[in-house]
Amino acid sequence: MNDVGMGDRIGSPWLAAKSLCWREIVRFFRQRNRVIGALGQPILFWLLFGTGLARSFRMSPNTESGQSFLEYYFPGTLVLILLFTAIFATISIIEDRREGFLQSVLVAPVPRWSMVLGKVMGGVLVALSQGVVFLLLAACFQLTLAVQTFVLLVLLLFVAALALTSLGFVLAWRMESTQGFHAIMNLLLMPMWLLSGAFFPVPPLDETIAWNQVVLHWCMRINPVTYCVAGVRRLLYDDITLQGIWTPHLETCWLVTGCFAGIMLASACWIAGKRTTGDLL
Repeated sequence: MNDVGMGDRIGSPWLAAKSLCWREIVRFFRQRNRVIGALGQPILFWLLFGTGLARSFRMSPNTESGQSFLEYYFPGTLVLILLFTAIFATISIIEDRREGFLQSVLVAPVPRWSMVLGKVMGGVLVALSQGVVFLLLAACFQLTLAVQTFVLLVLLLFVAALALTSLGFVLAWRMESTQGFHAIMNLLLMPMWLLSGAFFPVPPLDETIAWNQVVLHWCMRINPVTYCVAGVRRLLYDDITLQGIWTPHLETCWLVTGCFAGIMLASACWIAGKRTTGDLL
């Protein structure tokens, strides 16, 4: 009897995480407006900006790249889908607190890391599924991805989604209203995406570059989302296509994105463990 009880206690955190993960997935796909907003808006941005800015996009004249702005903007749009889905997924934390569901979870006899893992993994899987759907549009550029490259790309998107969803969890945990969360999103998350090389290339460092371009270069270079976008770009395009664009090595992109995801997930578990039940009531 004691062995059975101990087994139930050991398995309960993973069961709780699995249940919360499945709840997030079902909750997201039942709300069609959230699905349309998370997937439709980045696609709309991609088509509008890609078409409208096509003539203003110029690579270095010394390069052989014939890449259009639609092709350049594609990796950034892919990461934007992950970002939007992470935002919508973590907003549910504020809604759960308001409805009383979060308080019920926190008083349950399971560790809080299981609650964090369940909600984060639910958002990650939702974001990954939408990212893979958008990735199928790569056929428009006549890209031929090998099976190994496709698997690596999906794995990188998984790690990037884990990082962004965990970051959204950290921001949403202390928020009391969705309006405040949207304000922080516009102040922090969107600039992180804009300064990632998703919308315009990172300015290269040379002797003729102005000081403000140097500042912009290093702001983009220390931004962890830059390496998520660059990793996707490295896996999608060859070196000839990437000529004239500052792009870190693929190994560096994996390292920074993995560290970003690990730090954000650990921060989410830490901040959830610090809050007491009374603070949320």
